[in-house]
Amino acid sequence: MIPLSGSPGRLADNVMHFGRVLRAAGMPVGSDRILTALQALQVAGLESRRDFHAVLAACMVDRAEHRELFDQAFHLFWKDPDIEGRMRALLLPKVKAQGGPPPTTENRRLGAALFPNPPQPEPETPPKEELELEATMSWTQREVLRQADFETMTPDEWRAAQKLLAKLALVFEPLPSRRMQRAAHPGRIDWRATMAGMARHGGELWDIRWRARRTRPAPLVLLADISGSMSRYSRMLLHFAHALGHADARVESFVFGTRLTRTTRLLKSRDPDLAVGQVMRTVQDWSGGTRITDSLREFNRRWARRTLPGQATLLLVTDGLEHGDTSALSFEMERLHKSCRRLVWLNPLLRFDRFEPRAGGVKAMLPHVDRFLPVHNLASLEQLAEVLAGPAAAR
Repeated sequence: MIPLSGSPGRLADNVMHFGRVLRAAGMPVGSDRILTALQALQVAGLESRRDFHAVLAACMVDRAEHRELFDQAFHLFWKDPDIEGRMRALLLPKVKAQGGPPPTTENRRLGAALFPNPPQPEPETPPKEELELEATMSWTQREVLRQADFETMTPDEWRAAQKLLAKLALVFEPLPSRRMQRAAHPGRIDWRATMAGMARHGGELWDIRWRARRTRPAPLVLLADISGSMSRYSRMLLHFAHALGHADARVESFVFGTRLTRTTRLLKSRDPDLAVGQVMRTVQDWSGGTRITDSLREFNRRWARRTLPGQATLLLVTDGLEHGDTSALSFEMERLHKSCRRLVWLNPLLRFDRFEPRAGGVKAMLPHVDRFLPVHNLASLEQLAEVLAGPAAAR
């Protein structure tokens, strides 16, 4: 066993740099964890690579969903001799070719964390006959960005996705109200306007005036899970809710982890980045644990009658991975389903082709939803916008 104090080289500096890479890639690795890892290596030593990996994982990983990201970063940072070439390749756009190797499954945020400023090739002036090809490539880049998973986006891709989301055309289902308005097409006669027209023409009936019911956009309520496995998806959904709230619609938003927090007023700012940043700073349990049953129970008892009208559409964003007895979760979902006109469950686990509802929480929630949709990329949000614009299906 080789103690850390007697080992040559700059291992302590490399461990510190490795922690910074994990932090830039999205893991909550603070300075306290790096110091704990250095102290643990003083005790465990460097007998084998397996022990070294176990010590760093025990000190820097506190959630199961971060294990895969840590393993990839450890493999690339501490072993691969061609790390620079591989990580720079992750930052380049991919072009599919027949017969080529399968695409990499590594997290692209690792490339941005290790090389935040990759060298860009010198731009070449394309000939005039290649203008059409250049336009096709720009369309391809947008299409790749539409299909990219929010969890693996680099910071540059995340900002580009926000810009595309702001340009998304948002149309809400029109609902008839009790108020009436003048109409140009025949329907219900507007007797007051018709009689006033007759009085102006000496009592003769020159034109019949019509009226129809006014329409208003369907109200929307968002319930977003902000636990560790859902925080990045819910963060983009908050940008989506911000865009909905500034599109002449009544939008109420709530987030929940271990507790339920109303965020409607926090999203009133015109700048979406400032609004979402204020939500992340205000909510105390962001990217922590999750209690789906308790959060839904609090919403049903405290907020449902005040913020959830009968004609509202409810968007529930969660993976449904609830621990323990799920009978209470089924009861709260049934109450939630009866309180709204349409309940849409958005689950990022649907991005997997082989997803099956085997978890107890998913089985308890699924019978009480009207639509079950994915929410992991821009294409799924465009599909959600189409669902919100269309009429609700009969239950």
